[in-house]
Amino acid sequence: MNLIAWIIVGLVAGFLARWIVGDDKAGCLYTIAVGVLGAFIGGALMHAAGKRGINDFDLRSILVAALGSVLLLLVLQAIGGRKRS
Repeated sequence: MNLIAWIIVGLVAGFLARWIVGDDKAGCLYTIAVGVLGAFIGGALMHAAGKRGINDFDLRSILVAALGSVLLLLVLQAIGGRKRS
């Protein structure tokens, strides 16, 4: 995938993950960073499971990246603690 595709997948996956986890941090760059890092995590997990990782720009790639992003956000919340409302 090219750089633009990674940014688009990262933005969509980061947005989905932040919505699922309930992350209230704002910012487009933060969302893209979460999504791209989640794509690396999700792709590595899929590769370790014997499946193909993220190769193409499709719905499967976005879902794998969103799964990795959710895991990343949950780990970050576990390390940093959640704010109490």
